[in-house]
Amino acid sequence: MKRKPRREPAWTRLDDEALLDMRLCDLRLSLRSSGLDHAVHRLYEELREKGIRFRPHVWISEEWFSPDGTPGIAIPFYLAHPRLQRLERRFMHEAEGGNGKWLMRILRHEAGHAIDTAFALRRRKTWRQAFGKASRRYPSRYFPRPGSRRFVLHLGHWYAQSHPTEDFAETFAVWLAPRSRWRSQYAGWPALAKLEYVDRTMRDLEGRRAVCLNRDVVEPLTENTRTLREHYRRKQRRYEIDTARTYDRRLLRVFGTVETHSRGANAGRFLREVQPQLKRLLVRRARMHPYLVSHVLRTATQRARRMNLRLKHSQRNTKRELVVMLERIMLDTLLRDRENYAL
Repeated sequence: MKRKPRREPAWTRLDDEALLDMRLCDLRLSLRSSGLDHAVHRLYEELREKGIRFRPHVWISEEWFSPDGTPGIAIPFYLAHPRLQRLERRFMHEAEGGNGKWLMRILRHEAGHAIDTAFALRRRKTWRQAFGKASRRYPSRYFPRPGSRRFVLHLGHWYAQSHPTEDFAETFAVWLAPRSRWRSQYAGWPALAKLEYVDRTMRDLEGRRAVCLNRDVVEPLTENTRTLREHYRRKQRRYEIDTARTYDRRLLRVFGTVETHSRGANAGRFLREVQPQLKRLLVRRARMHPYLVSHVLRTATQRARRMNLRLKHSQRNTKRELVVMLERIMLDTLLRDRENYAL
C-alpha cells in the first residue's frame, strides 16, 4: 500500500512578507514531518557503531545549541523545510547545516557537547589535562592561530581554538565521523594526542549508562511566540558592534589619514573595488558566515569612506593587512555569538 504524500503546510504558499509575520510556534514543525529524524537516526547509528550506548535527545528550536546541564541537541527550525531555508538564505546569505554533509558535521559537534554533559567528562582530570579547564571564560578577544597543529579542523574559522569545550566537541566530531582517517590525517600533529584521548575515553564508556539523563527540552519552538520578522531582526542585530572602537582604530592601522597620506588612493573606493575578492577569500579560507563577511566588509567600507582614509602601502600589502584585520573583527563577533548554552 502506497503512503499518501504529506500535505504541505498552508504557510509554504505565503509570500515572504506574510510568512515573516507568522509566529515560530505556529509553524508546527517536528523532526518526523521535516525528515530531520533521518539525520538524527544516522547520528544514533554512528554512536552505536562506536559502542556508545547514550543517545542525546533532539528537538527543534530557534538556533543550534546543546544546553549546559542537558545532554541534548537543538536543531534550528529553518532546516525543517526548504521554504524556511530559502528565507534563511535571504536574510543570512546561508542556511547553516543546509545540506546533508554539513548537517551531519554539526550534529557530530553538538553530540560531542551532549556526550561531555552526559558522562560529566569535563570533571575528569584527564579531560582537563587534554583540553584545559571547561570553567575558563571565553576570552574577550579571539586570536586564533590558523597554522596551529594543536587543534583539529572541523567546522571552520578554527572553532576548536575558542574554548576547551569547543576543542573537545570538535575533536569528538572528527573521531566519530564514519571512515575517519584521523590517525593518518593528524599524524605528527599535537592534536593527535587529543584524538587518542577521545578514542580511549569512548572505548572506556562502551555500553555504560550516562550519569546525566536530564531530558529537558530547552527553548522548544512550540513555545516560541516570536515572529519570523522579529527573529531575523534579532539575529542580524547580533552582528552589530561598536563601529568606532571595533573598526576605526583598526582601519587606522591599515590606512593613513588624508593629512598624512594625501597622495594615497581613496581607501573607501579601494575597499569597494576589492570587496568581491576579499569576500571569496574570507568565506572559503576561514569558512566565515557569508552574512557576517558581507556585513563586516560593508561596514568597513562605510567607515573608511566617512573617515576619508587613504592607502599608505601598496595595494598588495594593503589587501594582505585587510584580510588579517577583517578576520579579527569577524572572529571577535563570532566569539560574542558563541553557543550560549555550551559552556
